[in-house]
Amino acid sequence: MLKFVSRGDAGPSASTSTDSVDTHPASASTSTDPEQPASANTAQQSSASTNTDPGEVQAVSASSSTNPIQPASANTVQTSSESRNTVTDPGEVQAASVSTSTTRGVQSAADTSSSDPNRTVAAPPNDPADWPPVLTDFMRTELVRRGPFKPGLDFSFPKDKSRRAFHSGLLQRKLSNGEKIHRSWLTYSIKNNAVYCFCCKLFSTKYNKIIKEGVNDWSNINAILKHHESSPEHTQNMIKWRELDLRLSQGQTLDQIQMTIYEAERKRWRDVLTRLISITQSLAERNLAFRGSSEKLFQPDNGNFLKEVELLAKFDPIMENHLSKIKDGQTHAHYLGQHTQNELIQIVSGKILEAIVTQIRDSKYFSIILDCTPDISHQEQMSIILRSVALRGKPEIKEHFLGFVNVEATTGLNLSTVILNKLNELKISFEDCRGQAFDNGANMKGKNQGLQARLLRRNPRAVFVPCGAHTLNLVIADAAKSSKDAVGFFGHVQKLFTFFSAGTQRWSVLKKHVKITMKSWSDTRWESRLKSVHAIRHQASEVREALLEARQTINDPVAKVEAQALAEEVGSYRFLICCVVWCEILTITNIVNKLLQSASMQLDIAVNLISNAKASLTTYRDTGFSEAQTTATSICEVMNVEAVLKEKRLRNSKRHFSYEAPDEPMTDALKNLEVNFFNIVVDSAVTSMDERFETLNQVKSKYGVLLNFSTASQMSSESLKAHCMEVQNTLTFRDDYDISGMDLAHEIQNLPDLPSDKMTAFELLSFLCEKNLEELYPNLWIALRIAVTLPVTVASSERSFSKLKLIKSYLRSSMSQERLSGLAIMSINHDVGKHLSYDDIIDDFASRKCRKGIF
Repeated sequence: MLKFVSRGDAGPSASTSTDSVDTHPASASTSTDPEQPASANTAQQSSASTNTDPGEVQAVSASSSTNPIQPASANTVQTSSESRNTVTDPGEVQAASVSTSTTRGVQSAADTSSSDPNRTVAAPPNDPADWPPVLTDFMRTELVRRGPFKPGLDFSFPKDKSRRAFHSGLLQRKLSNGEKIHRSWLTYSIKNNAVYCFCCKLFSTKYNKIIKEGVNDWSNINAILKHHESSPEHTQNMIKWRELDLRLSQGQTLDQIQMTIYEAERKRWRDVLTRLISITQSLAERNLAFRGSSEKLFQPDNGNFLKEVELLAKFDPIMENHLSKIKDGQTHAHYLGQHTQNELIQIVSGKILEAIVTQIRDSKYFSIILDCTPDISHQEQMSIILRSVALRGKPEIKEHFLGFVNVEATTGLNLSTVILNKLNELKISFEDCRGQAFDNGANMKGKNQGLQARLLRRNPRAVFVPCGAHTLNLVIADAAKSSKDAVGFFGHVQKLFTFFSAGTQRWSVLKKHVKITMKSWSDTRWESRLKSVHAIRHQASEVREALLEARQTINDPVAKVEAQALAEEVGSYRFLICCVVWCEILTITNIVNKLLQSASMQLDIAVNLISNAKASLTTYRDTGFSEAQTTATSICEVMNVEAVLKEKRLRNSKRHFSYEAPDEPMTDALKNLEVNFFNIVVDSAVTSMDERFETLNQVKSKYGVLLNFSTASQMSSESLKAHCMEVQNTLTFRDDYDISGMDLAHEIQNLPDLPSDKMTAFELLSFLCEKNLEELYPNLWIALRIAVTLPVTVASSERSFSKLKLIKSYLRSSMSQERLSGLAIMSINHDVGKHLSYDDIIDDFASRKCRKGIF
């Protein structure tokens, strides 16, 4: 292969790295690295033996031959037998000189005739301070095509010692009659913090500070610009610039034939990159690995990325032509290596974040959702999600994933610092945050040092809403720990799963008798316990038969005893009653838990769901135990066992004082089970639901009039004003307030006839948008947007952890943080990625590290 020594883009020191995407296993003597950028000068070749493939189009300018994707380089490449196995970083490194002869700038036409047809010409950088002293025709043409460089709208111009800086007003010239003319020729250099004359720097040969060094005398800048633009030299150069720009736009340049070929080659490379970007997005959306153990084309273990490139080349002529050029050594730039993959991932994820940030800025108000979990490499990953209401067209609740951030400590102080830094990095104002949702950990919801408390001190309008799904799990956990019978029941359920999963023979015995196998569960996800209880509740007889058969087939005496004990427990009346009761309780709460995890869940609907669950549990307490007895009795009849509770020996509690009366013994075992198991479990769940959802109810009370419009029409005028003033106080910080409470009350009183008296906040928001009533009810419009923005659960963060486990797996545990976050953004926000412009992505890719302007 060719040997390249990197001169680098950022410094003079040479370095080498390996990127071993090979092209053809059999071409050991002539093959070159497919992703290695070709240099401006070629290896020692004879012009007589150089033949150009008719299918390959070369771009030739007036004085040079260009390779459309080649990074800037003007050094030669020397081939030798020792250097065939050494390559450099293909996507990031410029080919440097390893021979005694080097060239600077662009070769003359005479030199071009005897050189490699893949010779390249350096694309000039955008910043005028980085332009070379002598501009070639190719460079001048490219600069005219681009036009004067202008910083982005969000760029902050640095100030000098006198606190003066460049400003956008200098881009306009004010005439005597007050009219303004745009100074299109004025360009700004970020590197030197100075302004240049674009046309004079292109065409003038005279020395002038505004041409060569740039002007940054901001105190006298107006006089300097006025003097320059009135000079004859400037006028002549402006005419030259305009004429060349007009000829380029009309295709009337002298080297139009070469430019046509140049454009054809440019289109070919853009088509190739479009396909590589599509492959990158496809693999990222499916959470698949990119690389294999080999990075050579046409190898069985070269990974999914190269395999999709090879597959596409079988049916797509553009990729087929691209791979044929690589195999034949006609191009040194292939952009198939790992560094290019990382760049594409970074660019695409960055474009997705830009689109998300733009939507959040349009929505203005947002809420923060975050959670933390360790990954496979034992690093704490924090998932950041912002919830907002999209206002483009019909209102829509959106929860956008902003990436994973590696946090060293999960304290409230560190988490608050990380999230605020992330928002500042994305240029999202935390002052527009109106809600925050975390789990129930002490570091999150602590009243003094927790994350929510620290964020509230910075922005009191960002109200804290504890995760409803986590809270409901804690409610059931409290109920399960409240009774000894409940603890014992779940212990036996876990033993059943452990027994059958201990061996393949036991599991096959179980599957022979049941249709739904028992499941393992998580300590925090009670939905998994419902699946295990449900399998036993509806297949108790089959599970008992499986245990009895397992006792006969296995040889381990300890396992025989365990199977016998579990069979007796499953056939007991007490176990069956507990099973029926827990199956009913978990079913009630699981329905609510599932609904709360929806990304479009709203606070008013969540409160109603929790209230309905509480009412269902209260009703179940009155009739649930008798119904459980009836169901358990029918199951006992199927198993042919006696539906009788075994009475336990009564313990006499010791009296510490003589005046204490002895406890009245409860001889009825069934009544004892009802009092000490059923009543305690249900009462504990109801009580815990009131206590743990107190914060959620407090948040609802602050937005009460917005979350319950059915009662607003029944309120008196004074009561409605009082509720609206409560909303105003909630949305006020210092002298800044979002709405006027009095105006809000007036707007609610003058609402038109609504389609329904029980409309939710989001339904009313959609109604106002559909009828174009935002202008008529501005305070109600703003208040409803904020109310709908409030989060209810952190389920979106939990779902992002599922993606984390798929992306950063055991085989990909050494993945960098930047690549992990980029792949996760592309996978989770794939709907946003589908609307990205390939042209914007390619332009960004070409602008990095001075890649060739032909992109």
